[in-house]
Amino acid sequence: MPEPFAGWFAARGWAPRPHQMALVDAAEAGRSVLLVAPTGGGKTLAGFLPSLIDLHRAPRPDGAGALHTLYVSPLKALAVDIARNLDAPVSEMGLPVRIETRTGDTPQNRRARQRAAPPNMLLTTPESLALLLSQPEAGAFFGGLRAAVVDEVHALAGTKRGDQLALCLSRLATLAPDARRVGLSATVAHPDPLRAFLSADGAPGGVELVQVRGGAAPELSVMLPEGHLPWGGHMGLASMPEVYRRIQGAGVTIVFVNTRAQAELCFQALWRLNDDNLPIALHHGSLTVEQRRKVEAAMASGKLRAVVATASLDLGIDWGSVDQVVQVGAPKGVARLLQRVGRANHRMDEPSRAVLVPANRFEVVECLASLEAVKAEELDGDPPRPGGLDVLAQHIMAAACHAPFRPDGLYAEVARCGPYAGLSRRDFDDTLRFVEDGGYALRNYDRWRRLFRDAEGLVHVRDGRAARQLRMNLGTIVDSPMLKVRLRGGPVLGEVEEWFASTLQAGDCFMFAGQTLRFEALDAMTCVVTRGGEGDPRVPTYAGSRLPLSTWLAARVRDILHDPARWKALPAPVRQWLRMQERRSALPAPDGLLVETFPRGGRWFLVAYCFEGRLAHQTLGMLVTRRMERAGHGPLGYLATDYVLAVWSAFEPSGMDELFSEDILGEDLEEWMAESSMLRRTFRNIATIAGLIEKNHPGQEKSGRQMTMNADLIYDVLRKHEPDHVLLRATRQEAAGGLTDVSRIALVLARAKGRIRHMRLDRVSPLAVPALIEEGREWVAGGAEDALLAEAAALVDEATDGDEVFAETLAQVTEGVRVRAGVVDRPRHRDRGRRDRASRAAPKSLTRA
Repeated sequence: MPEPFAGWFAARGWAPRPHQMALVDAAEAGRSVLLVAPTGGGKTLAGFLPSLIDLHRAPRPDGAGALHTLYVSPLKALAVDIARNLDAPVSEMGLPVRIETRTGDTPQNRRARQRAAPPNMLLTTPESLALLLSQPEAGAFFGGLRAAVVDEVHALAGTKRGDQLALCLSRLATLAPDARRVGLSATVAHPDPLRAFLSADGAPGGVELVQVRGGAAPELSVMLPEGHLPWGGHMGLASMPEVYRRIQGAGVTIVFVNTRAQAELCFQALWRLNDDNLPIALHHGSLTVEQRRKVEAAMASGKLRAVVATASLDLGIDWGSVDQVVQVGAPKGVARLLQRVGRANHRMDEPSRAVLVPANRFEVVECLASLEAVKAEELDGDPPRPGGLDVLAQHIMAAACHAPFRPDGLYAEVARCGPYAGLSRRDFDDTLRFVEDGGYALRNYDRWRRLFRDAEGLVHVRDGRAARQLRMNLGTIVDSPMLKVRLRGGPVLGEVEEWFASTLQAGDCFMFAGQTLRFEALDAMTCVVTRGGEGDPRVPTYAGSRLPLSTWLAARVRDILHDPARWKALPAPVRQWLRMQERRSALPAPDGLLVETFPRGGRWFLVAYCFEGRLAHQTLGMLVTRRMERAGHGPLGYLATDYVLAVWSAFEPSGMDELFSEDILGEDLEEWMAESSMLRRTFRNIATIAGLIEKNHPGQEKSGRQMTMNADLIYDVLRKHEPDHVLLRATRQEAAGGLTDVSRIALVLARAKGRIRHMRLDRVSPLAVPALIEEGREWVAGGAEDALLAEAAALVDEATDGDEVFAETLAQVTEGVRVRAGVVDRPRHRDRGRRDRASRAAPKSLTRA
């Protein structure tokens, strides 16, 4: 280690870790590396150390060729945090290194200055990198690049943002062929696909793997609510008193939740308990950048005692002062759990401390499965899927905006990146043809003519308008249409989905940004609100925000349920619940499918214990009810949770082998997908990314309704005149892989083949109660909460023969706060004055204000 680096380490009593030196050695040899190391192991410094040493030896002045290292992170906040952390050693060692960030939040004047005088190290996101590469001067800007560092690479690979980044890395390999690549990750289940993702030739062999073993094992525990464990629900609100006491007893706590709606509810529940006026913050992706930055800065400076956060704080931000993590709700995946646990302590040699707070009895079993997996040092996760053709279409357009290209050359460049290593020439040519003129069915429309070929076969962008449209709409994140939430006469608080705003009437109130808001009016693309409001506040929910239960963790849950020897680690109420299930019905087997049918309330219920996640169960429910309809069972509806599929019908269902036959994924799936609106929604997202539909246009932003109408018209035209259009192929591929989770349905059906255990019962079983409680909420409208509570209590009484008394059941069912269909009812506090004090104090706090 050269000076001044050796002296800088020594002055702090540190010594470079072996994996940090391994990356220095790899850089000296020009080799690319994937570093997998525990949280707090100094991965970030390992990624930058070779570049800092190189820039110390050979400084680069401002101007052309100044850019030495490019850093790409999934989060804007992470890029800003890394820049702040790098400034300290650079200034302390007096290194001639200029470090800047480039994200969507970077002011326009700074962007212009960066293009004219690039910094030595640029920290950015996939979207901003793609935008930079689309500029005509990209060749000069990146020509001297020596290193590209991709942080949290596991969070990008296998996603559309990852596809975009892989294509950008392939383009960088053309512009700066000598640049090495470094991938950083703490949790990797499949390292070889990640090595291929980073590789310049699409094969893992081109990237060295440096894997760090050891580190202090995390200290994990499970915390249950005092008194009663809920049967149903997934918010975990019954445990908020215990969570608040954990916050009181620690310095700084991150309370992780799984959805933004859950974040709002948990934050409100904690504030009602906050007699001590502790500074507690809220952080999720729908809040404004300013609010999120304010919370992050307060965390970094030690001004907060707790922050309630979603996945917006999952990744690598260095909160070294965090004492503990509280995970409310089951984590849904072992890798995700370890990622979140690593936010506490953030030091490799000291244990991270975390407590899991299951929301219901099924989640207790899932939490136990997670703890067993962590102890066994086993990770879950699916290998990355092939790259999407919609992302490829956007990349082709961006490449043309940079400079004319030859199709053969661009195809070779694309096929060298991991996600597109298997791309056929036919798919590439069809995608290129679409970008040129829209394809056969659309080529007569001038608006979709964006490229042209000259006499030498070079492909050019048609005009400046097409280039401007590409840059205004570039990116792969296509959320549901969003509306800004603005206080009347005040600031913007964040965004809610357009569908949610469309259900509001003047005077309705809802929870958002940690406060109760009254809806006043819609003004263009803005939801105008005031503080306060009367009645039951609703909670905005967001499409696709529920995290799926991982395949591998689901298998562990089935194993635990089937093996009574492993129940000793479960709390007494859960053990009792499973024993009652064993007596009254049967337990799900790891290698089969348990299906129960029973009459209730003049209807028949079918409950299948599939354990393959909500997405797969929703699609399976569609398919099963179609078959039940043909068989004359009169299906009336169904409900999917992460664990079960419940269907209710007018007549007794039978023929389970036929209902759950593997051939259901043939014509039944094709017919359902053709008839459903799901393909239309998927097509709209595909078409937006591919550039067929513009979300942003100079001087205006299209509403979600406008975009949907445009997409539906084009979808119908293509289905009629060009059914094999490349975007329709991409739509079917995405629907099969993601939205319908067909591969996991296939796992259920394969397990079920010849091994379905059909239990015909005379009443609801204990394991079926949670699903029927969820289903009961779908019946409720208006002010029928008491009817819901009585119905839920009757369910538990019926399943247990009165083993659990009615008074206990109310607490078990309601999670402490009753939630239904996006509406939350405030609990009746015994001390009404305490609630009033908390609500008065909250707006004065750092985060509520």
